[in-house]
Amino acid sequence: MSKIHWKGVFPAVTTKLKPDHTLDIEAIRAGLERLIANGVGGVVMMGMVGENAQLSPEEKMTVLRTAVETVKGRVPVVSGVGETSTERAVAYARAAEQAGVQGLMVFPGLTYKSDARETVAFYRTVAQASPLDILLYNNPRGYGVDLTPDIVEQLLVEPTIVALKEESYDTTRVTDLISRFGDRLNVVCGVDDLLLESAALGVTCWVSGMANALPRESVELLNLLISGDLAKARRLYRALTPLYHLDTVVKLVQHIKLAEHLITGSAETVKPPRLALAGEERERTIAITRQTLADLKALAA
Repeated sequence: MSKIHWKGVFPAVTTKLKPDHTLDIEAIRAGLERLIANGVGGVVMMGMVGENAQLSPEEKMTVLRTAVETVKGRVPVVSGVGETSTERAVAYARAAEQAGVQGLMVFPGLTYKSDARETVAFYRTVAQASPLDILLYNNPRGYGVDLTPDIVEQLLVEPTIVALKEESYDTTRVTDLISRFGDRLNVVCGVDDLLLESAALGVTCWVSGMANALPRESVELLNLLISGDLAKARRLYRALTPLYHLDTVVKLVQHIKLAEHLITGSAETVKPPRLALAGEERERTIAITRQTLADLKALAA
């Protein structure tokens, strides 16, 4: 039985940093308060958008403890688990549980493209290490491992595996998973610019990157789709989609942090080897963000 209500927008939260690349705890707290005030259903810390792979183990735990202390149970706190070995993933899952999070978003083992047997063994071992809800992360483009429905069926013998973040960019998967597993598996949209399509097929939960920048509008969009107001949802989706497209590219973290900076004033600092956007690339994201804000204002008029 899932402990988390997998409904609503769960932003993959950016990790706010100071100019020297250390954690900005107060900015992290302020960002979480803003997301909660705008109606998100949960928060995902230490995903790829949170720069998981660039932070030290100590920094990751500090972020998790900060989130748990700030959120105070108002919404679920989920932690990404992105490690290079099963042993490290198990250790991290246990540490995250001790930090007080309610769920884990588990990446495939990083840097190695596991086959189906290895993938099942990895996820089952991590699931057995903790009683927390597990959100499987399916992103074959990014990590080379595809959690097909056949593989998912083998994983669902573990009762804590309760949800799957679908990021294969193949919306037929949504219907296949819902048809095959019904209420046993919560299918979660993991691609910002496929939200309308996924919701039309029955998805009611969304792990979003650009919701960091525009949480209220993202929550409104999902609510409109769930309520069936497609005409209004389409208009809002069209206004937001140019910005949402930036969630699907290699430099999504930089794009999201720059959009947040323009909208809220938060720092756009990223951990090297990432560098802040520059030149024409930066100007394009600024232009898209400003146009999106103008289009949203026109819709509200």
